[in-house]
Amino acid sequence: MKQRVLFLCTGNSCRSQMAEGLTNSLLGDRFEAYSAGTAPQGLNPLAVRAMQERGIDISGNDSTHVQDLLHLDLDYVVTVCDHAAETCPIFPGRAVVLHHGFEDPPKLAAGASSEEEAMIHYRRVRDEIEEFITALPETLSDAG
Repeated sequence: MKQRVLFLCTGNSCRSQMAEGLTNSLLGDRFEAYSAGTAPQGLNPLAVRAMQERGIDISGNDSTHVQDLLHLDLDYVVTVCDHAAETCPIFPGRAVVLHHGFEDPPKLAAGASSEEEAMIHYRRVRDEIEEFITALPETLSDAG
């Protein structure tokens, strides 16, 4: 049986969406990943582009409010931004909550002069999330 993991961020527009897509793509045989936000803002098109470069299509994902997923029997909740870690709701059941923050690509790219310059930040954070996801089984077993 797959373990269910929720990646939680503030806007559920970028980091948590990338973590969900990477987990389902790379570790889908062991994990069922979801993502949500404490204040959903819609899917970020540059996050979609960064994931497409890895052959992962998240364009059909919704930006979901965490309250809409409280009914799931989750094994783990991973907050991927500091604000979500501070405002993370209590999850019913046995979910283990842990935090691994990543920088916010839209904030990093705010001064970019072009989309291509902005993509440098999205790619770097995507790659950092991918490294984290690759180590996820070990990280979660240590946390559990």
